[in-house]
Amino acid sequence: MSSADIRRVTRTAILIALTVAFQSLGLQQMVTGPVVNMFLYLAVMTVGVWGGVATGLVTPVVALWVGILKPAMAPMVPAIALGNAALAVVFGMVSGIGGRKSTTFRIIGVLIASLVKFLILSTTVRYLVQVPGPLAKMMQGTQLVTALIGGALALVLAEILSRTGIIGETTDGTGRKRG
Repeated sequence: MSSADIRRVTRTAILIALTVAFQSLGLQQMVTGPVVNMFLYLAVMTVGVWGGVATGLVTPVVALWVGILKPAMAPMVPAIALGNAALAVVFGMVSGIGGRKSTTFRIIGVLIASLVKFLILSTTVRYLVQVPGPLAKMMQGTQLVTALIGGALALVLAEILSRTGIIGETTDGTGRKRG
């Protein structure tokens, strides 16, 4: 395993740990949701698509396991994981289209990825999985809002971290370094 691979795995593990730690605070969905989505977007920008996918797949499972997600939400865990993974893949694909330094394509990526995640979760709760009414509502319009806010936070934070040198570089979403 190369030092770049070790760095990528380490960053992914740190992002997963930060995401789970923030979820553990037990804050309202309109606080936790954007931050979790921010970490998903940041994972794609700093580690690559697979780091974002790994973060997106692990966090809902851990959240259910440690009691962050209510047991009534257990049927939604696969859909949440799929929605998170789709967000990472779509964001990585779209943001990588614009080349190495395209903020425009990152913004478009956030918009499209947020919409895809929303469609996966709202379709699942509407047609495939039975969860109590208030929990079903959490999986619909709120998901679009929290994904969009999380994307905006991630874009700002990635720029700040990059300019201050806290992170040396970000990727274009596909794992290639961005200047």
